[in-house]
Amino acid sequence: MAFVTNFLSGRNELLTGERTVSRRQFGCGNVASKPLRVFMVAPTKKTSNEKGSGAEEGMEESSITQRALSFGSRHLRIFGGTACPKLASDVARYLGFDGPHGMIVKRFADDEVYVRITESIRGCDVFLIQSTCSPVNDSLMELLLMIDACRRAHAAQITAVVPYYGYARADRLVEKREALGSKLCANLITRAGADRVIVMDIHSPQSCGFFDIPLDHIHGSAVLAGYLKENQMPMDDLVIVSPDIGGVKRARYFAKELNDSSLAIIDKRRPASNVSEVMNLIGDVQGKTAVVVDDMIDTAGTICQCCDVLLENGAKRVFAMATHPLLSGPARDRLANSGFEQVIVTDTIPIPADRTFPQLRILSIAQTVGETIWRNHSDFAVSY
Repeated sequence: MAFVTNFLSGRNELLTGERTVSRRQFGCGNVASKPLRVFMVAPTKKTSNEKGSGAEEGMEESSITQRALSFGSRHLRIFGGTACPKLASDVARYLGFDGPHGMIVKRFADDEVYVRITESIRGCDVFLIQSTCSPVNDSLMELLLMIDACRRAHAAQITAVVPYYGYARADRLVEKREALGSKLCANLITRAGADRVIVMDIHSPQSCGFFDIPLDHIHGSAVLAGYLKENQMPMDDLVIVSPDIGGVKRARYFAKELNDSSLAIIDKRRPASNVSEVMNLIGDVQGKTAVVVDDMIDTAGTICQCCDVLLENGAKRVFAMATHPLLSGPARDRLANSGFEQVIVTDTIPIPADRTFPQLRILSIAQTVGETIWRNHSDFAVSY
């Protein structure tokens, strides 16, 4: 038997179970999404010494849902930086807001960044959505200033939502006197005042251990795999391909999302940064549909060479899937002239119109990010 405090009446009430309600019932607007789980409490009878008014009588007769939803409320605030404004707007709308809350971000003539929150966030649960994508250093500095502004505005909790976490490739010391960029960025975000961090498909998962604050690592595989299912991709001849040995775990996880599809691996060697040479194919792709899965597409050299190897080994169709579309330098031309039937990415990084090409498909991860934010805010498990 458990009791919770009813903040409408100020008394303890019996916790009788759980139920689900829509986000509209919760006061989050007209949002078509998964229902929320709330606690149900049984009303208690008044003692003889309690003489309530008519309004109090009405409160006592309010629905169980209203009583449960009054428990432990914190104001939720969503702010978006300039790196991915559309994603921030989509996430805010998913959570029932008209858009991100008020914030001014401007640059002086020398490119110095200025950030100011335009409304009170004292005691609020604040989520800052900002990818550290190109221009990477400007985006990172803007995120740090957003965190600092919220800290100085007395926010109760600050969560940095970083869909694309830059500098994650600098996660180890290979040569002497190298900088460990991933750890430095983690320290900067922590020291700026963030209480929690949310990242998606970080390049090296070990970078999550560089943070000394709670971190949630979410994945875009459900969105990408859902696209294949919705387009009725035949699963019997589907093979998931890892473009290198380091991506085998990611590819295996993706294959499980698609009814334990077959797995193949490209063995490649990289003689220099952003230059790769494909060597061997491990696995059978003859007469099958191959899907190359990676966390990011940068210059597209590796993934395009993978496509050539797969076609040479008899694959009948080749698709590319990646969470983060950096599309640096020659990436657009390489992908446009490649043998990929489709190149499927998410919107963790906005793609300018002049960087698009016919095979490109962009999927939204707003629901995944929005649901993660809601679960963090409500203290529910993120592994759903």
